[in-house]
Amino acid sequence: MGRGPEIVTFGCRLNTYESEVMRDLARRDDAAQDVVIINTCTVTGEAERQARQAIRRARRERPTARIVVTGCAAQISPERFAGMPEVDRVLGNREKMQADRWTEEAAHGERVQVGEITELRETAAHLITGFDTHTRAFVQVQNGCDHRCTFCIIPFGRGPSRSVPPERVAEQVRVLAAGGVGEVVLTGVDLTDYGRAHPSHPRLGTLVRRLLRDVPELPRLRLSSIDPSEIDEDLWSALGDEPRLMPHLHLSLQAGDDVVLKRMKRRHLCDDARRVVHRARALRPDIVFGADVIAGFPTETEDMFQNTADLVEELGLVYLHVFPYSPRSGTPAARMPQLPTTLRKVRAARLRAIGARAHRCLLSSKLDDVHEVLMESGDVGRTRDFARVRVLGGAPPGAFVDVRADSVDGENLLGRIAPPDTRPRATA
Repeated sequence: MGRGPEIVTFGCRLNTYESEVMRDLARRDDAAQDVVIINTCTVTGEAERQARQAIRRARRERPTARIVVTGCAAQISPERFAGMPEVDRVLGNREKMQADRWTEEAAHGERVQVGEITELRETAAHLITGFDTHTRAFVQVQNGCDHRCTFCIIPFGRGPSRSVPPERVAEQVRVLAAGGVGEVVLTGVDLTDYGRAHPSHPRLGTLVRRLLRDVPELPRLRLSSIDPSEIDEDLWSALGDEPRLMPHLHLSLQAGDDVVLKRMKRRHLCDDARRVVHRARALRPDIVFGADVIAGFPTETEDMFQNTADLVEELGLVYLHVFPYSPRSGTPAARMPQLPTTLRKVRAARLRAIGARAHRCLLSSKLDDVHEVLMESGDVGRTRDFARVRVLGGAPPGAFVDVRADSVDGENLLGRIAPPDTRPRATA
């Protein structure tokens, strides 16, 4: 018998959630105890390279374990991973979530089990009781995507857009809150598309309001990445009057130049992003924004790139996820005139520097105030607007503590737990 299932997760928050589902499924059967699961991502070539490195490392460190590779990269290119001598099984994104794929019989069955994901029309609701190392839990409410951005291969790895019924989401959130989870993050491939394909057409804002109403014991609810073109009126309303909905939005921005956005086949333009940020700040002055941005998209000129850099600064985006453009075979953008790899990396570094300056300004603005912090592990926790805090002396994981921010330590606030008679804490 091995030392139990080990999971190495790459990519998005949805993968994080699905890794916990697989952990639960693997624990149910003895055949899956001595297993290493590599849950891959295909957003960039670097993500796939790191997955292959992890596979080789797993074989060196656990020579007797069975290595199972799954996730988006495995769904799209199963033969690439099946050809690695270290790999025992390859599972598709649908198959990895099915309990019968983790039985002893399945472990000795077909080596490659990857079905046609474009045929899927439903997303199963998987009930998990908690996350092994998180006091923040991710809950899948949506999967797949019906849009075809020219740079993106994800729809071929995830299939069409589909949503978990609201009552099943509420059940999952209720279980997590009862288990002591202090914060739930709703996640999906195209989160703001939630409910469009569901028979009753509930929107994301409707779901948010239902969860906050039906699970009053949940302290915090947060959203993962949202599309600036899809925010519904109920969500705007919830953002303005639901204090348990966190003041932190992460935009799927991708670029800050209208020509580039059109060539990406995005559904928003720069002014749409401006309107979203301005409206959100009017409703919630303490709100903080992050964004996904691609640097060096094919045909991007220096002026186009500068427009993106200017918009990032103008909007005050703090938590930036910057990706140098990575061509994905089979996408329209891969056939466009490509920029040199070095230039893509230079532009990505410039954007990251802008984000780092904005992040330092945010942290500096929090000094000498008291903030509600949800402890995660050791001495680290997060404020309501997602600032990372190192708490001198620490506190138990899952505890909410009031922390006075004394200084900035790199990318963290540094502070101490405030005495009970301290002045009122900051709003974020």
